[in-house]
Amino acid sequence: MPDTGLTAPWLIGIAAAALAAVVSWFFYVKGRLVPGEHVFRASRLSSGNHLFPTQVGVTPTSIVHYTPRWVGRSEQSIHMAHVASVRVDTGLLFADVLIESSGGADPVRCHGHRKRDATEMKQLIEGFQSSYYRGQTAPGAAPRPA
Repeated sequence: MPDTGLTAPWLIGIAAAALAAVVSWFFYVKGRLVPGEHVFRASRLSSGNHLFPTQVGVTPTSIVHYTPRWVGRSEQSIHMAHVASVRVDTGLLFADVLIESSGGADPVRCHGHRKRDATEMKQLIEGFQSSYYRGQTAPGAAPRPA
């Protein structure tokens, strides 16, 4: 048998590097931003978002909460007309956003967002609600911050 110069430790090292690359790519793909103009991703440093950071997409007509999973993802959507309140709880480093619906269903809880993103999310939702109820909703148009 010809000597290839590769010993068992080299093969194990190459296999471990390949496995690390595949795992890194998997978590990168799962953490990519979903399409949309106003999408907010939670920090990987916050509790519950280390592997799969949750994301919130805000559009003129709805709010969509995306949670990646090992296989697939979970999505929860609330139409702008059904948003009852938006609460931002700020901590030392991160903020949590709680979006309650008028239908009495479980509220959307978004943990670990940057404080700036949380306040921008709240302003966008309130602006889109104002535009919606005035009947001035234009697809893709963002309301002007107050």
